[in-house]
Amino acid sequence: MNVAGPTVGRLRRPTWRDPRLLIGVVLIALSVAAVAMIVRSADATAPYYAAKDTLAPGTVLTADDLVVAHVKVASDTYVGAMAEPPVGDVVTRTVGAGELLPASALAAEDEAAVRSIAVSTSLPLEESIGTGSVVDVWLTTVNDAGEATTVLLGDSLVVAAVAQADGAFAVDADQIVHVSVPSADVAAFLQAIASGGDVTVLGSGAPS
Repeated sequence: MNVAGPTVGRLRRPTWRDPRLLIGVVLIALSVAAVAMIVRSADATAPYYAAKDTLAPGTVLTADDLVVAHVKVASDTYVGAMAEPPVGDVVTRTVGAGELLPASALAAEDEAAVRSIAVSTSLPLEESIGTGSVVDVWLTTVNDAGEATTVLLGDSLVVAAVAQADGAFAVDADQIVHVSVPSADVAAFLQAIASGGDVTVLGSGAPS
């Protein structure tokens, strides 16, 4: 009489129809996707406008003043480059070369606190004076008796730009300096310039 021993069942290989295998595959795929999303989010940059060169207060922006920088900044503090460039807006404070353009540093032209005024110098500028420098503007006039009078037209003004004067009446020493004048003082500043005389632009501080 044969006694039958216990029957050992054979293990079956899991197939694609096995729900446990399918669940495992799905979980792995979700984990990979989540990691990829986190990595992409960490590496994401956005385009913002930046100053090509130093921008002084009173500068009226043109397209040539701006470049696009791709940076990791999640903020409305700066002007994004997804929109049209803010051409025609006035810079209200100094923005350094390569600096992202702060939204708070712009104003409409009719609301700007400063305006850029061009003056022609009678003496060569100090070599250290350039865009962003702080200067004083002096006006010297001579009356009919030959007596000279020098007055301070504006102090601690920021230079927006410097250019060499040209034209039939320009002399070798003449340079055009664009200075940022408070809007409230523009009329008096222009009136003084129009009265004639020699304009001198010096680094901030009274002349000796």
